[in-house]
Amino acid sequence: MEDIRIETFTLGPLETNAYLVMDAEGAKAFVIDPGVGPKRLLERIEALGVKVEAIVLTHAHFDHIAGVEEVRRACHCPVYVHDLEADWLTDPRKNGSARWPDVTPPVAAEPAEHALEDGMSLKLIGREFRVIHTPGHSPGSVSLLHGSHLFGGDVLFRMSVGRTDLPGGRTEDLEHSIRNKLYKLPPETRVYPGHGPQTTIGFEMTHNPYVPALPQS
Repeated sequence: MEDIRIETFTLGPLETNAYLVMDAEGAKAFVIDPGVGPKRLLERIEALGVKVEAIVLTHAHFDHIAGVEEVRRACHCPVYVHDLEADWLTDPRKNGSARWPDVTPPVAAEPAEHALEDGMSLKLIGREFRVIHTPGHSPGSVSLLHGSHLFGGDVLFRMSVGRTDLPGGRTEDLEHSIRNKLYKLPPETRVYPGHGPQTTIGFEMTHNPYVPALPQS
């Protein structure tokens, strides 16, 4: 039997993946990256009758945070984000929503209650999730690891990687995060990305055209 249950909700015009992560019993949950228009997510939470303990943000670009306030009010739960992007929650210029008025109105949320740090153990739904700081797509990007499950935000996609041309992005940092942190994980580790289909670490090490694994010396 799986240790956790995971449901995916693809939200908004940029098709951002939000995740509802539950314990095996379906009694407790937390939400990762509630994006634009989280109605289906909230309806599912209500239908399940699950207690949402927190919202965890892999990073604070607008398409990953647009639903934060709606979910926070509905579920009465705190928000976690890396300190390097704490002020992005409250500033449409920093979270990018002010740059694309044709995609979204300005997005702003109240400050997060908790900060994420590299290496910390986040205890939610009776489980432990390890926070891995994986900058490059954005300075405060984090990935969340539990067993063979990795929630990677916009760092690593199936046969692709996160863009680095937005403010705070840096290609060298992204490559370092992937090669020196994510590719060190077991190859069977399943990656739940911020956009697109799931993949595995082993598949990306072999097939990713942007950041292939380096030959072993």
